[in-house]
Amino acid sequence: MPLASIPSPSQGVWYLGVVPIRAYALCIVLGVVVAVIIGERRWRARGGAPGTIVDLAVWAVPFGLVGGRLYHVITDWQLYFGPEAPNRPIDALFIWNGGLGIWGAVALGALGVWFGCRSRGLSLSAVADTVAPGIAVAQAIGRWGNYFNQELFGSPTDLPWGLEIDPGRPGTVPGVSTYHPTFLYESIWDLGLALILIWAGRKFVLRHGRVFALYVAGYTLGRFWIEGLRIDTAHHILGLRLNQWTSIILFVAALAYFWYAGRKTGEESVGATPEPALDGEGAVDPAHPSDQADEAEKDGPDGPGDEEPDDGPDSPAASLEESTPHAGSEGKKEKR
Repeated sequence: MPLASIPSPSQGVWYLGVVPIRAYALCIVLGVVVAVIIGERRWRARGGAPGTIVDLAVWAVPFGLVGGRLYHVITDWQLYFGPEAPNRPIDALFIWNGGLGIWGAVALGALGVWFGCRSRGLSLSAVADTVAPGIAVAQAIGRWGNYFNQELFGSPTDLPWGLEIDPGRPGTVPGVSTYHPTFLYESIWDLGLALILIWAGRKFVLRHGRVFALYVAGYTLGRFWIEGLRIDTAHHILGLRLNQWTSIILFVAALAYFWYAGRKTGEESVGATPEPALDGEGAVDPAHPSDQADEAEKDGPDGPGDEEPDDGPDSPAASLEESTPHAGSEGKKEKR
């Protein structure tokens, strides 16, 4: 027996009357909310309009949920289909029981964001860089749903931070009670990655999707070794789990894009609009654009073609000028 361990929750669902409140779903929702808050703050700091990331999340979240579930079901089809499947085929639709593949969630979620960006005339790469740290934080929070479900744990361990898993759970080993808490490893890794992304984006002024590329590279690097600790059922290719091969491919692709995007110098659209000027400080009548206002000044107050007002010695303008003290030369320079 280990000297210390992390106990697992006794339950992962509570009932409000007849309505089930599932910890897994709460962790996913909380992660999305935090990611949107972080994205909104970063987007405004970049000069974008408030509310943009919230609107894009309306596209990203449903696309991401569908993509995440599709990836899980396709890569772990043996869990739902076949004569010896532990789950019924209909269970493939029960997302609240766990099972979201991050690769599918990001891929289809990005497609949803692309649709939203097109409708607003925004640069997808600018949005991707903005939301990358928030996505990492959302993953860190979402992984705690696996803790409540007692799933996706690692191999047996006697370390003081070993995770207690109830006997009989899928993947457990007879006679073993504690396992590597891979959910905790990934949660800590993702939080550290989010901080690195924010620091690197500010330090090196990364643009054109390079922050997002760093997120993909950093996440897949951690996921590779964490995935190697897991003992749940998975497809193996040449001795490595399928998600490890996916991590390798995406890691190389992210580094290649990071290098390629470093050569881009064009501007990225954030859809910002200039704030209206205050009254008395160069405000322009919204019904008359600035170029029309300039033409009106040139044409005079009475319309185009009017003669210049008489500035002779008896004109009202001359009388006003004589009665008004003249400012010094320095004051004239300040007004210009």
